[in-house]
Order: sequence, then structure tokens, then C-alpha cells
Amino acid sequence: MHPSGVPLSAPPSSTPEPLDPSRATAAAPADDAALIVGRTAGELARAAEQAAAALLAPPAPIRLGDVVPAPERVEPDATADYLLTADTVIRASADPAALAVADELAALLRPATGYPLPVTDAATPAPAGGIALALTGEAALGAEGYRLDITTDGVRVTAGTAAGLWYGVQTLRQLLPAAVENTTAVDERWVLPGGSILDRPRYPHRGAMLDVARHFFGVTDVLRVIDHLARYKLNRLHLHLTDDQGWRIAIDSWPRLATVGGAGAVGDAPGGYYSRADYQRIVAYAADRHVTVIPEIDLPGHTHAALTAYGELSPDRVAPPPYTGTDVGFSYVDPTSQRTYDFVADVLGEIAALTPGRWLHIGGDEAFKVPAEVYATFVERVQHIVTGLGREVVGWHQIAPAAHTHPRILQWWGTTGDDPVTAEAVRREDRLVLSPANHAYLDMKYAPDTPIGHDWAGLIDVRRAYDWDPANHLVGVPAEAVLGVEAPLWTEYVTTLAEVEFMMFPRLPAIAELGWSPRSTHDWEAFRVRLAGHGPRWATAGIAYHRAPELPWPTSAGPVPAPRDPSTGHAPPANLPG
Repeated sequence: MHPSGVPLSAPPSSTPEPLDPSRATAAAPADDAALIVGRTAGELARAAEQAAAALLAPPAPIRLGDVVPAPERVEPDATADYLLTADTVIRASADPAALAVADELAALLRPATGYPLPVTDAATPAPAGGIALALTGEAALGAEGYRLDITTDGVRVTAGTAAGLWYGVQTLRQLLPAAVENTTAVDERWVLPGGSILDRPRYPHRGAMLDVARHFFGVTDVLRVIDHLARYKLNRLHLHLTDDQGWRIAIDSWPRLATVGGAGAVGDAPGGYYSRADYQRIVAYAADRHVTVIPEIDLPGHTHAALTAYGELSPDRVAPPPYTGTDVGFSYVDPTSQRTYDFVADVLGEIAALTPGRWLHIGGDEAFKVPAEVYATFVERVQHIVTGLGREVVGWHQIAPAAHTHPRILQWWGTTGDDPVTAEAVRREDRLVLSPANHAYLDMKYAPDTPIGHDWAGLIDVRRAYDWDPANHLVGVPAEAVLGVEAPLWTEYVTTLAEVEFMMFPRLPAIAELGWSPRSTHDWEAFRVRLAGHGPRWATAGIAYHRAPELPWPTSAGPVPAPRDPSTGHAPPANLPG
């Protein structure tokens, strides 16, 4: 029971009791008295001035329900808008993780507002005319849920964890005018719509995959992608680090994997790889934004780059020349050689040591030239290597026939909802992350005239990305076996950060809503309006995006600014498709 009297024991999939409307305008009387006693005359005067200004001002330009992904519960209060001012202070619980979220909020808001927004801590943070981020230990909010209360007297985000506070801050960011995405101060009325939000995610796994093997993307590009995931409450970044065209992570015990195997890319584009320090920087940056990196070393197929570096891993012990095409299914490490398993143990051991997340992705797809029985034996041995490292196995759903290692996650990328082999693996206690290629693959074209991308799984416009239900997508798979959703972006034909963004937006937020929002909020007509409202926000942030014709964009078409480097804030020349 929350102190306000609102029961929160129901799981996210159920309908909670309505929020207490009184919380949108006032705290409990005892809390009010304590708050007033603890405030200076100047603070009280400023609060009164803000309240008076709010009564005369126009309403907030953003509605409380305009958030993407859609929150679980929204209770607007048109009389309770809050105006951010130069005197606003951010108060957070005296906990390093909470203070880190407060510092991030201040960093997000300072450039566009020009306000100092000092951050301070308190045992029990209260808005007091500003913004409070409070860790309450409220178990019913779960590991990632939050409450957001906006009144004329301030803003309060409460959560049981720092992750919950982080997601509340992302909602707060969306409720401010789009101009908040500017990197320099602008003249704007920084008003937030009044009311209360209760929000918890539907699924624990909400992610995207970036293929850095077919074309290499440097550290700053990956950091930028992490920012995009965090903006829409996605919490997993799956990095496809190895494939036929390139090996992208330095392995000390097998150095030529990176220096030789990482030298090329599709179409003779420049290669590259991440040093250990580079990779650790990516992992740490993601963790600061409550995103867990899941590294993938694809095995036993998709390994041509590894064979080029170390011919001893090849079935014929001959190192092939580099491959820069886009065919699949022709390469594999020798599954009968002990040297192969030494290689796998070394690589996965080093990757595990650099990765704090508990998952290692072993690939397993499209090993067409490996006999089924040999393939199953290989997968089983690799699974034991992973579990021996204290990590959990993730693999593409082709590993389903191999003996189950508990726990194991299958990433399903099929195009039809009838997959008896995967359904049988689920009966053996496997769990699923859904990435249906004809709904969630971000490298598929939007339409026939999309200038980049594939179409083998079909064309995926925004509605197709949005209009499916992970809970009942696969025949014979119960809803409770689904851990969440993930949107892969393969890069055979995607070569620059601007193209990555063009293929992600506006479809990535559609997948994010499937992963976060309760099914009861699913409504295409309402979603398309909410999503289109983010166009000006993306343009201001320099995010390249596709102006999908099925969305009612609020502004006329025009050039999209080039994306900014997250480490410098500068905009490189754009390379937009089409």
C-alpha cells in the first residue's frame, strides 16, 4: 500500500486501482505542514508567484498522455501545470545511483534552458518548488517502474530503484517542449503538464541489436545509438560483434582476430575493431543509462573473418581470403577440433570478463554446412562453456534442437507464427525474446522506394512494426514464456550513423511501446498521433528519420539536421539516404 492509499500490488499486466486525484494537486495535510515549515520565506514567495503565473498562462503545449511508450496509467490535471524556472533546484535521495540520475537530468535540461539547475541530496527529497527524485523502496513499482506527480508546486518522481527514476526522467523529458533538445539556450516557456503517471514495463527485455560486423561503427556512433534506446526506455543493446565480413572486438589471446579479421567490411568499406578500452567505454556508458550490453560471438557459422585470421580453425586448415560480399551460410569453424573449443573458451572468457551483464549471445544461425547432429553437439559444448563462466546463454532460435541448458534464451526471428521446434524448446523451459523479421527487423525497407535496406522479409512500415502482440505471436507458446522484444538492425546496406537513424526512426519507438506498455493501451490511431508529435523533437536533436506517410507529422517536410557526436555535441556532415 502506497502512503497515498493507492494499492500497487497488481502486476503490470493487470488494471491497477485509479490514482488518487488528490495527489495531483496536494500532499497529505501532515506532509504539507512539514513542507511549509522546512521552507524559507523566499521559497514560499517564489512558489506563490509560480502558482499565480500558471493561472494566467496558456496550458502546457504537451499533454500528459503524449508519452512514448504509453504509460500504464495517466491522470491529467489541467490546473496543475508546473513552470520550470531559473530558480529550480533538483533534489534527489542521498544515494549515489539516485544522484547520478539527477545529474543526468540536469545535464539534459541545462543546455536548452540556460538554467543552473543545481543538484542536491536529501534524506526525503521533496519538490519544494523544484524537482524531486526519490527512492522509496516501493516494491510494487518493481525493478523499473516509477510514479511521476506534477503540480504547480513542483515535480516528484518516485521509484524503488535508480532505473525507475531514470525512466521517470525520460518521461519528464518528453513532457517538456521539443526545444529542450537544443544544445544552446533558447527562449521558451518550460512548462510541464499537470497530473500523475503510474508506469511499469510489460516485459523485462526491451532491446535493439546493432550489427557492427558487416559495416563497422565507431564508439561515438554506438554511444549515440545507446542514447536512442534510453530515450524510449529500451534496456538491452545486443551488439553483433562478429561475422563473415569482420571481427570487431580485440581478443588478447587471439590477436589476429581483430587486426586481420577486423580489417574489412562489406563492399571493401573501411574496417575497424574495438579495443578492450573501447568496449569497456561502451559498456559503462550503457550502464549509466540503465542499458545492458549483450555481446554476440556468432558460432559456428558466420565465422569467415575468424578463419581468415586463423586458418587452423577451418575444417581444411586453410585461411581463406577476406570476404566482403553479403551471402550467408557458407562458413563455419571446425566443430570436430579441440582447437576450436579452445578458441571458443578463450574468446568467451575474455568477453565475459569485460561484460558485467549476465548474458552471452552465441549466435547459432545459418550454419547450413554443418550436419544437424554435429551442430547440436557443438552448441551443447559451447553452452557449457558459457554456463561455466557464470553467464546465461542466448542464441538465435536455430539452437532450439540442442539439449537445453537452464536458463537459456532463444531469440526468435522467424516470419510465420507456427514454429513447432521452438514451441517444443519452450516446453523444455527455454524462454523467448521475439524479433520477428517481418515486424521487427529495422533493416527492412519501409516501402518499395526506400533507398536502402532489404525486403526479403517484406516491407515494414510503422504500422506493421507496431501492430502485433508478442504475447500470442507464436502458436503453442504461452505468454509467460516471452521475456520481451528486440529490434535487430543488420548493416549489409546501412553504412553511416545517419542511415542507422533513418532506419530506426520512427520504427524503434513502435517496438519500444510493444515492450513497455500494457496491451490495454495498444491503439494504432492514438499511437500514430503521439509518435508524429516526436518529429520536431528528433529534428531538434539532429536525429535523421524517415517521414513515414502514415503518420500525421506536425511540420512540413524539410532537411533533417545532421546527428551530433555524443562526446562533442558537434554535427558532422549528414549522409542521408535518398
